[in-house]
Amino acid sequence: MSRPRKQKEPVLSGYRIVWVIVLFDLPVKEPEERHEYTQFRKALLKDGFDMMQYSVYMRHCPSEENAAVHIGRVRHALPPEGQVRIMKITDKQFGRMDVFWGKLRKKAEQASTQLVLF
Repeated sequence: MSRPRKQKEPVLSGYRIVWVIVLFDLPVKEPEERHEYTQFRKALLKDGFDMMQYSVYMRHCPSEENAAVHIGRVRHALPPEGQVRIMKITDKQFGRMDVFWGKLRKKAEQASTQLVLF
């Protein structure tokens, strides 16, 4: 009788792991515009994005395929007006980012240690 094969653990590579960064500039002069802004921001937070800076949100994704799912959700939530940009960068590129708080240099954000189940 043959033994069951062990499944290989996925290899996480800094070149396969990606960060999805959403940058936006939305109008907020009218009450309806503020409502659309709030709905878009809430959709990002609900989908696991974290605020990096005002109007800049980021999300860690274990693969390009997973990133495509979250980009699709952002596209679905787009407000009718304003400008939204979606950028993907590898974990290696993200780790090389220079971050400053005033004149003090800080390390870039780390990926969450949240368990991701597929």
